[in-house]
Amino acid sequence: MSAPDPALVDLLGLVAYGELLAFDRLAADARLAPDLRRRAALSEMAAAEIAHYRWIADRITVLGVTPDEAMAPYVEALQAYHDSTEPKDWPEAVTKAYVGDAISDDFLRGIADGLDGPDRRLILDVLHDSRYAEFAAAEIRAAIEAEPRVADRLSMWARRLVGEALSQAGRVAAADRGALTALISREGVDVPALFRRLTDAHTARMTAAGLNN
Repeated sequence: MSAPDPALVDLLGLVAYGELLAFDRLAADARLAPDLRRRAALSEMAAAEIAHYRWIADRITVLGVTPDEAMAPYVEALQAYHDSTEPKDWPEAVTKAYVGDAISDDFLRGIADGLDGPDRRLILDVLHDSRYAEFAAAEIRAAIEAEPRVADRLSMWARRLVGEALSQAGRVAAADRGALTALISREGVDVPALFRRLTDAHTARMTAAGLNN
C-alpha cells in the first residue's frame, strides 16, 4: 500500500476535529433552547455532526492513519475558537451556528473543489444542510422581532465570531505541518479571492437574517 497523501490526511484531520467539536457545541447549546421543539432541532443538528465525523474518521482509517493522529495538530487552535465564543443565550447560540458554520463550510467548499472525485464528494457531503441555516436564520429574525434592540447585540456578536474565525484560521495555519498549505497551493486556490468570497457571502447572510454588517 502506498503512503497516504499527507495533504489529504491533514485536511481530513482538520475537518474531523471540526465535526467532533461541532457535535460537542451543538449538544451543549441545545440546553439553551427555550422549548423542546427548538432543543430537538439543535440536537438533530448535533447528531448530524457526529455522523459526519464518523464518515471522515473512517476515510482517515482507510488511508492508514488513526483519526487521533490526523486531528492532533488542530486540537488547540479549534478548541481556542470555541472556548472564546461560548454563547450566553439562545439567540447567541443560533447566531454562532448560522455565522460560524457557514464560514467554515464556504472555506472547505473552496478547497474541496480541487480534490479528486471521491474525497471531494466526501468533503461536500459533510457540509451543513441548508435547512439548518434556514432554521438558525429564522430563529434570529424571530428574536429580533420579539425584541428589536437585540439586533445590535447579535450584530456585534456576529462580527466577533468572524474576527475569532479569522484568528482561528491563523492558528490553524500556525499548527499546519505544511501539507495542508501545500494542498491549497497545489490545487490552485486563489486565497485572496477565496476570502473575498467568504466576506461577500457573510455579508449576504447577515442581511438575510436581519443583522447589520
